[in-house]
Parts: sequence; C-alpha cells; structure tokens
Amino acid sequence: MHRSILSAAAALALTACGGGNTESSVQAPGADETAKTKALETGAAVLQDRPPIEAINAYLDGFHFYNGKMDVQMEAHHYCSILNEDVIQCTIYDGNVKDAKLMGVEYIISETLFAGLPEQEKALWHSHVQEVKSGQLTAPGIPEVAEHELMEKLVRTYGKTWHTWHTDLDKDLPRGMPQLMMGFTADGQADSAMVAARDARLGVSSDDKRKRRADIATPTIDPGADAWQKGTVIQIEDASGAQAYDTESRVRRPSRPDVNAKSNGSSSQ
Repeated sequence: MHRSILSAAAALALTACGGGNTESSVQAPGADETAKTKALETGAAVLQDRPPIEAINAYLDGFHFYNGKMDVQMEAHHYCSILNEDVIQCTIYDGNVKDAKLMGVEYIISETLFAGLPEQEKALWHSHVQEVKSGQLTAPGIPEVAEHELMEKLVRTYGKTWHTWHTDLDKDLPRGMPQLMMGFTADGQADSAMVAARDARLGVSSDDKRKRRADIATPTIDPGADAWQKGTVIQIEDASGAQAYDTESRVRRPSRPDVNAKSNGSSSQ
C-alpha cells in the first residue's frame, strides 16, 4: 500500500453518505421512547464525547454472503475508521438511516499484515479483489477520483467479517449465533437483481465503476484467503441445531421487493 489510504479518507470525511436512503430490514420490538428517555439522549449528546464514533470517516456499501451458503446474500453498509495505513475497522448496518440495525463488524488489513497470519487464521478472511474490480463495492457520495484512489488501496486488503444480527433473514432481534461472512470472488456469484436494486437506490452503476476501475492492477490473492473455495467452510453452529439461515427462516421471510437488497436463493452461480 504505497500511497496513503488516509488521503482518500480525508475526502470521504468531508462528504455526506450520498445517494438514496436504505431503510432497515426489520422493526425492532419495543415501546416508543418516553419523554424522559429522549431528554436523556439529548443531554448525553451534548455532554458526552464519543471519540471512537467520531473517528468514523468512511462509508462503504457492498455485499456479503454466509460462509458455506452463497445463495443467502445481503447488502452491507460499512461505517469505517482507518486506524493506520494497514488496519481499518468497520461497523456494519442493514441501512444508512438513523434506525438502521447494527448487523456486525468487519476488520480490514493490508496484504502485508495478512501474509504474516497463521494459515488457520487466514481461512477466516476474504479477499477484496472481486468486490473492487466488479464495481460492486462503492463509497457513495464521494468524487470519482477519491473513490478510485480508495479502491486502489482496498483491492490489496483482506476482510474478516462477523454478522451478529441477521436482519436480512427478518430476525427481529439479534438471535442465534454470530456468523462468518464472505465476499464474492468471481462474476456471476452475486445476485444480479440484488445489485441492480442497490445501484438504483443509491444512484450508482456497478457496471460503470467496473469499467473505470479497469486500470487498477489485480494483485495476486494469498491462497490462504477465501478458504471456502477449497472446501474449508468455517461456521459457528447454533446450539439449537439450526443455523441463522435455516430453511424455516427463509420460508418465513415475507415477500417484499428490494428490502435492503437481499437475496434468498435467486443467485446465479
């Protein structure tokens, strides 16, 4: 990573999220906030510092799938802090509005740091080459030149992603076990309708971005990453014997068009 990620982040920090809004997939159960709770919120907002939150300076939108279950895919909104030239940490939400649900986290590291990981650890991480080169990973609302520079850095990184609230499966609360997520590695894996719905909503074009990123060099992917491609699927089993993406959950899902651009099996692989 020769040029600074931080310079691209500076452009991101000066720009709003841009594009259209993505509503949360689920409505969390619970009573409306009381006047007392609202007053406490207002007081806390004025009096308390929030350094980790204020350090968030990048918004990325992309797609994940459950490790071992590629046909269960979803859109993921990443709000990231760039800790240094080699480490980025992101909180992941199911939308980009105030009541979006916190779905999970992603840690992103440079190829240099990834190369030093034990092979067993590498199996938990995914590459970002396809996400960048396909145009499906986007930083909504920033100038094209700034996004292009950021993607030049991200193409040489690896991500480790855990989802803890499976709102893409209409889970009204963070039920079940955390699940390891993966990123796509080839054309035809991501559900085209899901991508198109996201593009339309945010006012972007993955196809146009693919063409503009053709000049980004394609690095060699460490063979330890994307272990699912070699048959190594790591996932946390639910104590009840049912995974987050079990058949019952998918059947129960209401038929709703473009709710956070999620796919429940219509992917063309």
